[in-house]
Amino acid sequence: MSHKPTSVTPHLRRLLELLAAGAPAEDLGAVAADARRAGATAQDLAEVEQATEAALRVQSTLRQHRRREAELTALFDTAGDLAALRDLDAVLRSIVRRARMLLGTDTAYLTLPDEEAGDTYMRVTDGSVSDLFQNLRLQLGEGLGGLVAQTARPYASPDYRTDDRFLHTGSIDAGVLDEGLVAILGVPLLLGSGSGGQVIGALFAADRTPRTFAPDEVALLCSLADHAAIAIDTAKAMAEARIALAELAEANAVIREHSAVMQRAEESHDRLTDLVLRGGDVSDVATAVAGLLKGDVAVHDSSGRPLTAVGGHDRAFAGDTEDTGSAEEAAALVAAARSSHAAAHAVFRDGRWVCAVLAGQELLGCLVLYGRPDLDGPDRRLFERSSVVTSLLLLLRRSVAETENRVRGDLITDLLTAPERDPAGLVARGRRLGIDLDRPHILLLAHTGDAARQRLADAAVQYLFGCGGVSAEHDGAVVLLLPCDGTRPGEAAGAAAGQLGRLVGAPVTVAGAGPAAGPRAVADAHTEGLRCLRALHILGRHGRGASAAELGFLGVLLGDNHDVDGFVTSVLGPLLDYDAQRGTQLVRTLRAYFGCGGSLTRAKEELHVHVNTVVQRLDRIQALLGPDWNTPEQALELQLALRLHLLSDAGA
Repeated sequence: MSHKPTSVTPHLRRLLELLAAGAPAEDLGAVAADARRAGATAQDLAEVEQATEAALRVQSTLRQHRRREAELTALFDTAGDLAALRDLDAVLRSIVRRARMLLGTDTAYLTLPDEEAGDTYMRVTDGSVSDLFQNLRLQLGEGLGGLVAQTARPYASPDYRTDDRFLHTGSIDAGVLDEGLVAILGVPLLLGSGSGGQVIGALFAADRTPRTFAPDEVALLCSLADHAAIAIDTAKAMAEARIALAELAEANAVIREHSAVMQRAEESHDRLTDLVLRGGDVSDVATAVAGLLKGDVAVHDSSGRPLTAVGGHDRAFAGDTEDTGSAEEAAALVAAARSSHAAAHAVFRDGRWVCAVLAGQELLGCLVLYGRPDLDGPDRRLFERSSVVTSLLLLLRRSVAETENRVRGDLITDLLTAPERDPAGLVARGRRLGIDLDRPHILLLAHTGDAARQRLADAAVQYLFGCGGVSAEHDGAVVLLLPCDGTRPGEAAGAAAGQLGRLVGAPVTVAGAGPAAGPRAVADAHTEGLRCLRALHILGRHGRGASAAELGFLGVLLGDNHDVDGFVTSVLGPLLDYDAQRGTQLVRTLRAYFGCGGSLTRAKEELHVHVNTVVQRLDRIQALLGPDWNTPEQALELQLALRLHLLSDAGA
C-alpha cells in the first residue's frame, strides 16, 4: 500500500504557532514526530527537524532575552529604591528578595559585619525557615561567607558540605544543615573598586539541591550586591548627615537660648527697676515675677503669713492657732526661708522654690514660686534678684505703715477716751486715714509681760501689716482694730494670740470684742474687751485668745448683750436637740440629778423611774456632752444653764 507524500507547510506553521505561544521545548519536539506519523518523506522530515532545531534556538534566545529583561528591570527597580531611600531595611529586603527570584533559588540572605562584636551577622533573609540559620554569626575567614569577605571575590559552591576550599565550623555547618542548604553562591558587598575596595558585607543565593551557578548568574548577584553596598553606604552617610544636622541644630538652639536668656534678663531687670521707680507694691512684684517665670508666686511675712499671691497657689491662711494645717504650713515656710538665708540662695522645698527676703540679717519674709520644679540657672538668679526688690519694698512699706500707724494710733486713743465728744469728726478723721469707722470692726486687746511689752507694740504693727488694721497702746495693753471679714471675735483673738506670741517670743493674751460700727460702739467693745481680758487672766488662760461669748457663764455676765438663750444653747444644745427629736427627758433627768445632790436613788424617786433608767440616761448625757460633764467647772455651767432654761419660755 503506497502513501501519498504530504506537504511540510502545516508542520512549519505549527512550529511558528507554538513558538509564538511560548510553548515548552517538548511541544516543539513533538512536531517532527507528528510529521513522521503523517507519512512525511525523508526530505520533508529532515526539513521539519531542521526547522524544529531553529525554533528551539529561537526559543532559547527569547528566554535568555526575557531573563535579561527581567534582570534589567529588577536592577532598575533597585536603583529606583535607592533613589527614594527612606528605610534601609526595606531596601535590603527588596534586594535579597529580587536575588532569590531572579536566580530562582530556594533562599537568599545578606550578612553585615558587627564592628562592636568583631564578627558577622545575618541582616536580611528571604525564604529561610530555620531560626538557627537566621541567627548565625560568622567570624572573619569562617565558612563560605568568611572566604568571600576575606578575599573580596565571589565564590560558588555546588555542594557546601563537601567543599573544602573554606573553613568549616560546627556552628555554621549546623545552621546550614538545619536550613537544608546544599548549593551556595556568595558575592562581596564592595565600596570602591580595585584593590582598594572595602568589603562591608556579603550577598548570598542558595538552593537545597546541588546546583552549578552560571557566570551570568554570578554577575547578576554581583550587580545586586553593588546596589546593596550603595544603599548601605548612602544610609550611613545620611545617618551621619542627620547626626551632624542634629548637633548643628542643638548648637544653634543653645546659642538662641543663651541670646534669649540674656535678652530676658535685661528685660526683667528693666521691668523690676521700673516697678520700684514707679512706687510699685509687693503685689506688683509678685505679679511681675509670676509673669517672667511662668509660675504662681506668693509673698509671706517672717511668720509665714501670706501677704499676697498670684496664680492658682494662693495659700492664704489666717494663722489660727487651732488650725494645725495652717500652722504647719507657716512653720515649713519659715524653716525653708531660714535655709535659704543660710545658703544665700533659693531652696527647693515641698515642690516649691523659697527665697528669703532679708534686710541685712533680719528675715522680713520669703518669696515663694510654685509650678516650676525645673527652675534653671538664669531663671533661678532672676527669682533670687526679685527677692532683693521685694525686701526693698517691704522695708519701705513697713516704714510707711509704722508712720501711718502712729497717726492712726492717736485716732484710736481719742476714740476710746472721748467717743461722744465729736463722733462725726472722729469718723471724718478715720476716713482721711483710710479707716471707715461706720463699717463693722473687730477690736482686740493684747497683753503680755513687762519684759516683752515694747516688743508687743512692734509685733502688732507687723501683724496688721497689709490687712488694713490699726493698733495703738492704751491703758497698759495694745489695742488692735481690724475690719470685720466675717471672722468671729473669739477666732480672731485666738489667731492673734498665736501669731503675736511667735513674733514677741513670749505668751500674749488676747481678748476679742465686736463687731462694732461707729465711735460709741467701738468704745463699748473696748470696755467689754477689757472685762474679757481680766477674766482670761483670772482664769489663768495666759497666752490664749477668746471673746466673752467663749467664756461660758462668765461671758454672759461680762458681755454687754447678755445672750442668755445663746448660753443655754451652747451648754445644753445637744440634750435639747436629742429630747426634741426622740421625745426623751434627758434635760429633766439632769435637772433632777443635780437637784438631788447627785443621788441616783433620790433622782429615780423624783422621776418615778427605775434606778437603771436613771443610769442609762446619765450614760446618754455623757455620750452627748463628753466625759468631763460632771467636773466642778462643767457642772457649774450646766446647773446655771438648767436654771436659766427653766426660767425661759422654752423651759416653761
